[in-house]
Amino acid sequence: MKTILLLSISNIFMTIAWYGHLKYKNSPLWIAILVSWLIAGLEYCFQVPANRMGHYQFSAAQLKTIQEIITLVVFSVFSVVYLKEDLKWNYLVGFLMIIGAVVFIFKKW
Repeated sequence: MKTILLLSISNIFMTIAWYGHLKYKNSPLWIAILVSWLIAGLEYCFQVPANRMGHYQFSAAQLKTIQEIITLVVFSVFSVVYLKEDLKWNYLVGFLMIIGAVVFIFKKW
């Protein structure tokens, strides 16, 4: 559970770093890059420990899959709440297909 929590916090910072500047398109690009890098530095403070701790319980492929699902959830909320974008049906279908991949990653064959 600690891995999931740390990955969630990490993804919140990552999403803000990667997409937060889209609301400020008139600010200089170098400022967006600098601020994004500063935020991304915080993201790594959670991502690296999450992966290191999580690798005792999960394979690297499983950790990456968990991270991607968390990213989809965090991004979906962020894009609707912060960027005020619609979450269209085709986005949801695509996200569900990606989530479907989790079955193949985690199933013991």
